[in-house]
Amino acid sequence: QVQLVVSGGGLVQAGGSLRLSCAASGLTFSSYAMTWVRQAPGKEREFVGGISRSGGVTYYADSVKGRFTISRDNAKNTVYLQMNSLKPEDTAVYYCAAAAQPVRSHRPYEYDVWGQGTQVTVSS
Repeated sequence: QVQLVVSGGGLVQAGGSLRLSCAASGLTFSSYAMTWVRQAPGKEREFVGGISRSGGVTYYADSVKGRFTISRDNAKNTVYLQMNSLKPEDTAVYYCAAAAQPVRSHRPYEYDVWGQGTQVTVSS
């Protein structure tokens, strides 16, 4: 069974940090570029950032550039989202997704696998 399981969400004060993990199973993890997408209450999904299959290339939305860092450990079949200097506007459900080629999209149908989300709440 192909699965992406996201963990690490929670409540944090503005200016704080959180690290999300997305553990993959049932697929050849190193064959997939990985993406993080978020959805704030009452808003459309938003592309956050992604990482290439090898981990050598990362790319981010302007809204998180310089604050968020994506990394991956192909030996552990896991991708990470390190979030620093969090703002209340970062409050959202965060999802990870996998695609054979890098995708900079918020649309689930553009991905091969879409994981469940985890809530991140940033208080002011």
